[in-house]
Amino acid sequence: MTHHPIFAEDLETIHCRLAPTWPRLAGGRLFFTGGTGFIGRWMLESLRVADKRLGLGIETTVLTRDPARFAAQAPDLAGYKGFRFVAGDVLTLKPDGQRYTHVIHAATDASADLNDNDPRKMFDTVLTGTRRVLDFARESGGARFFFLSSGAVYGEQPWEVTHVDETWRGAPNLFTHRSAYGEGKRAAEMLCTIYHTQFGMNIITARIFALLGPLLSLGIHFAAGNFILDAMNGRSCVVQGDGKAVRSYLYAADLTEWLWAILLRAPVGSTYNVGSEEAVSIGELADRIATQLNDGRFEILGKPDPGWNPGRYVPSTSKIRKELGLIPSIGLDESIRRTAIWNGWTK
Repeated sequence: MTHHPIFAEDLETIHCRLAPTWPRLAGGRLFFTGGTGFIGRWMLESLRVADKRLGLGIETTVLTRDPARFAAQAPDLAGYKGFRFVAGDVLTLKPDGQRYTHVIHAATDASADLNDNDPRKMFDTVLTGTRRVLDFARESGGARFFFLSSGAVYGEQPWEVTHVDETWRGAPNLFTHRSAYGEGKRAAEMLCTIYHTQFGMNIITARIFALLGPLLSLGIHFAAGNFILDAMNGRSCVVQGDGKAVRSYLYAADLTEWLWAILLRAPVGSTYNVGSEEAVSIGELADRIATQLNDGRFEILGKPDPGWNPGRYVPSTSKIRKELGLIPSIGLDESIRRTAIWNGWTK
């Protein structure tokens, strides 16, 4: 499915937009955690295109729990000459004696089920895993460390704050276990600050909000993915809560462009929101997806919201626009359409 025309078009767009930036990776030695997940796959696919076309001569090591399983899922990536997939886990990661120019820490299990049923493991995976990767990077010869954090670090966004920016001092609610993921990411950011200050490490951070696009798993705990799956299968889109929660969705190709731009161009110590400012209530989202992909049927059940944030979750991207000149190129409706087409929807 990665050869789908939609995906190929997206990769071409990413490559062209980053044309002036890719040469900064020439001769680079990269180490990835989370490279086999949704975000990591997008970054690796776009990196493979750039390396093949520009002859960057990069060497990329990807840490994954099950290299054989990933090779079956993505043989083109697993077999690429510039990529090496090694078995391991962030919780047990130790320096390997190699020198790296860039370490990208994208490994996080953002599972609602794990957050509910084993929040201690969730928190430990985020925090201890980040420390292990920081120590790994510190021993690798001055690598630039890129931490993929989350908008969840802000906690519940007040309704009057329409778009939360990087200076917001809110925090996750410490009186609910559902904050394990967000508080873990927040504490991991503090570790990054400590390592930058105490050891002089070259660290940048991206706080990622909600996403859409090819490779995104449908039918799990993401509302947009559930609605798309329902509509594609001719079912009514079902909103479990009251539909008033507000979200925004950045398309995966824009996400990928932004992440590479941050890694290769952002000043040391920078933190950026990565998301869309196009806010939509969950009820409206169900309506739009049902109308665009099916016959417009959707239901709002009005049950209590079991999630960590029943309110707003929408970033301000003013900083990344001003400092790096990055803006989304794909709006919400087109993001929905492209995600559905990649998953086999035809109108």
